Amino acid sequence: EILNRLQLFEYITILIFEEESILHKPVTEWPHCDCLISFQSSGFPLDKAVEYTELRQPFLINDLETQFSIQDRREVYNILRKNGIETPRYALCDRSQGKGGNFEEYEDHIVVGNEVFHKPFVEKPIDAEDHNINIYYPSSAGGGCQKLFRKIGNRSSQYSTQSCVRRTGSYIYEDFMPTDGTDVKVYTVGADYAHAEARKSPALDGKVERDSDGKEVRFPVILSAKEKLIARQVCLAFRQTVCGFDFLRAHGKSYVCDVNGFSFVKNSMKYYDDCAKVLGNIIMRDLAPQFHIPWSITTDAEDIPIVPTTSGSMMELRCVIAVIRHGDRTPKQKMKMEVRHQKFFDLFTKYNGKPEKLKLKRPKQLQEVLDIARWLLVKPNAILNEKQHKIEQLKNVLEMYGHFSGINRKVQFKYMSSGRSVTSSSEDGKHSSQSYSGPSLLLILKWGGELTPAGRKQAEELGRAFRCMYPGDYAGFPGCGLLRLHSTYRHDLKIYASDEGRVQMTAAAFAKGLLALEGELTPILVQMVKSANMNGLLDNEGDNLSDCQQNRTEAICVRGFRFLKHDFPSVRNHACFESGIIIAPLTSKSIKKAMHYLANPVEKCERMYTLMKSFTAQLRTKMNTNPNKSKMAKKYCKTIVVSSVQLYHNESLEVMLQRWTKLERDFKLKNDHYDISKIPDIYDCIKYDLQHNGTLMVEYAELYTISKALADVVIPQEYGMTKSEKLDIALGFCVPLLKKIKVDLQRNLEEDTYRLNPRIFSVSACSEFFLPNICIQPINLLYSSTLLSDFSMTRPPASNLFPHTFSWVLSPGRHVRTRLYFTSESHIHSLLTVLQYGALCDVSSEFRVLLLHDLAMEYVDAVSELNYMTQIVIMLYEDPNEHPQSEKRFHIELHFSPGA
Repeated sequence: EILNRLQLFEYITILIFEEESILHKPVTEWPHCDCLISFQSSGFPLDKAVEYTELRQPFLINDLETQFSIQDRREVYNILRKNGIETPRYALCDRSQGKGGNFEEYEDHIVVGNEVFHKPFVEKPIDAEDHNINIYYPSSAGGGCQKLFRKIGNRSSQYSTQSCVRRTGSYIYEDFMPTDGTDVKVYTVGADYAHAEARKSPALDGKVERDSDGKEVRFPVILSAKEKLIARQVCLAFRQTVCGFDFLRAHGKSYVCDVNGFSFVKNSMKYYDDCAKVLGNIIMRDLAPQFHIPWSITTDAEDIPIVPTTSGSMMELRCVIAVIRHGDRTPKQKMKMEVRHQKFFDLFTKYNGKPEKLKLKRPKQLQEVLDIARWLLVKPNAILNEKQHKIEQLKNVLEMYGHFSGINRKVQFKYMSSGRSVTSSSEDGKHSSQSYSGPSLLLILKWGGELTPAGRKQAEELGRAFRCMYPGDYAGFPGCGLLRLHSTYRHDLKIYASDEGRVQMTAAAFAKGLLALEGELTPILVQMVKSANMNGLLDNEGDNLSDCQQNRTEAICVRGFRFLKHDFPSVRNHACFESGIIIAPLTSKSIKKAMHYLANPVEKCERMYTLMKSFTAQLRTKMNTNPNKSKMAKKYCKTIVVSSVQLYHNESLEVMLQRWTKLERDFKLKNDHYDISKIPDIYDCIKYDLQHNGTLMVEYAELYTISKALADVVIPQEYGMTKSEKLDIALGFCVPLLKKIKVDLQRNLEEDTYRLNPRIFSVSACSEFFLPNICIQPINLLYSSTLLSDFSMTRPPASNLFPHTFSWVLSPGRHVRTRLYFTSESHIHSLLTVLQYGALCDVSSEFRVLLLHDLAMEYVDAVSELNYMTQIVIMLYEDPNEHPQSEKRFHIELHFSPGA
């Protein structure tokens, strides 16, 4: 294609050397030429080509000597470094001389020379023709590695459980760069022309995306000014006029990671035209300068994503922000025990338990805890004051699944000083206080709460459905415009998740569906999902939560007192409604409905407790065991039962009985009152078992109905009972997230056309909290059964915007910015509280606006539960045809769904 176009130049004649001459004839018999295009390929005698150029001195399109260097990744990186071209941080392990220098390998990092590389990192052979590149993942993400190779059919990589690096051969080790799942390939034709294409990273899932003609799907990329300069530098540094290289966009920069030498774009007519024109110009300007060949290359217009809004107008989609709850999970469980054996103290000291506390999550750490538990059980005399049945439970939980993934179990230690009085937990069946002399450790084992296969499926399906919020098609498939948008880098996508395993895996599964990926979730998690446990953005561990948590605890206690002490009438009448006012001052629709069903909550608690006792008795019957049987009989019966009853997610009847027995003991107190703080846990368990272990729960639908109604009253009020309490608690959870959303929205708006009000999203601890004081006039809130949508946002009063305020947002200037935040229920409740009670709608607005707002709030008020995969979505649009100062320039929609 390119050579045929070159022949159209009047003074250029194309002559192709015959293979027979190249391979078998001396260079003195090769044809004469004025300009030589020659490049290294398999079987090509590059040394003979060098000899020919020394003999004939033709004008070289690509320098031949440098092509030897391109075959060695060590030389490639040296040339890049000498020319000031940024690469990922790297180190060389050269075993070609039999040594290799200092090399140390640990579970989650390696040491190469003096450089430390933490997983994930990349391992490349020094031979540039060897495409067997490995990417190693940390144990916290599941471990293993992604093995890259030359494309075989529709595969370019494969996930492997291998976690140890290769020990034979020489390799370059470099930092893994988080590129959000896409690579950029750049093709230069001279120092002043560069064509760039994006493709899905082969490290992501290994599947090669092909179009209807079987060709790999790639899309043009618009290079920034800095990237064009990099292309020029690479072209000149390697003296390759026609040159292909790869770079990675990460951390707001572009890093060159590979230089291929002579290569060109496939199946692009425009590139063929441009390439022939540029090459012809270069040749003619060098060999025939008297013709004064002009230099002109046109550029492509950008593809702007124009979409219809819910109000019917066509506008440019600028930003999509979604806050999403994790998917279906197993019930969360916890066990506490005091340990005093020296082996536990040694472990605490080994991992520097400070200040007086320690958290262990890594597989190696959990294995050490398991080894201690096993040792204590086979050495009965070694057990001091540890309770043997709890040591057995510790061992059983740590042995579940046959391996440690680092994200579904954790062990915490808290140092307890000498002489403290320790109260045993309710798991012992009684409340007793024991005093010991000397220090001890409180061991807290947490497990469960992990994403189920159903949860993964929910997240993937929602990810696929989420594509339809973006315009266009992809590879001929309608409704998949997001895929094209993402591949062309006109989409700035970042996915954040809290550090909980279920949340991170939900985010990875969602990304898998959203971007049409395949394979294991570990590579997707490492490359696409960013941990957001800083500053309490999506986690609840920040110092700023102390007051919030205190308020929340007080609210629960007050509610519990009123809930248990108030004498409810047995009939549903006006008095019962007034009682509801006392318990739930805001009396939302969902709480009213639940109170109407409950009538007398104390009686319902008694009924629920009776059903729980009946269910645990039924489980014991199925296990053919009871608390009075001997240990040998218990062990024998458990062995039989495990093989006869199949529970969801490989749970055993024993574990199921343990969680229900604990809830039964904890729910009813010694004074015959009920601990309503356990209601959410009871509802969590019955909902899980009814959905996944339905055959055992046929007779217990009433238990679900009662616990659901009680939970509908209790759970919303864990986040405050009055408006001021709710806002106070909500701010304690989601101020960092609100600030980040504010920045996400503001960063899309051009500084010279849209100056923002610094009061937007201003936050305080006062009860009168105004979310975005954005002069919303008018607000068009379109009410439907599934969406709270369509806020038209006008321009706020002009004020100064200081660029340094948002300098940490590293990727401005893209057409569509998407930010996905995956978190737990508490953040969703808090964000919804702010939207619901944060004075989003000005009371002075016109009647129509207030009516639409009230309809939307009425729908939200009727939602009784924020289920798994609950979503709050904010979409920002811009009409570039409107005047920058016009109120019609920008448009915001809020979407809400209560989940699965």
